[in-house]
Amino acid sequence: MKYLLIFCLSLLGFTNAFSQTNTQNDDDKVFMVVQTKPKFPGDINKYLADNTQYPADAKKNNVQGTVFVSFIVEKDGSVSSVKILRGVASSIDKEAIRVITAMPKWTPGMQNGHTVRVAYNVPLRFVLRDDTAPAPKKN
Repeated sequence: MKYLLIFCLSLLGFTNAFSQTNTQNDDDKVFMVVQTKPKFPGDINKYLADNTQYPADAKKNNVQGTVFVSFIVEKDGSVSSVKILRGVASSIDKEAIRVITAMPKWTPGMQNGHTVRVAYNVPLRFVLRDDTAPAPKKN
């Protein structure tokens, strides 16, 4: 069952978080589901592919896997509170935090006509490719 959940999250690419954090101040609430979700400026998959660097020690030791990262898209579109939900290895986890923290500002989420803080989860797959294998043929 645990693997099914992880597989489903991987297929989604990235998802909203599954719960809502209640705080004393309504301005500080972190929403999981909103009327208008925050929007990444461009293609988030391309951003991650272009900006993620495979750590040398992980490459050397053939370490691979998926890191699940949680973060908050703030009212101004910035990314904060970046945390590892499920890591792979220290160097890979640090790279995942680095690339998420460096994201450009998003278009913020909206609820009842107001910008709000929204929690997101993103899976980042670290997979080593065999550069000696021939490239797939294009028809």
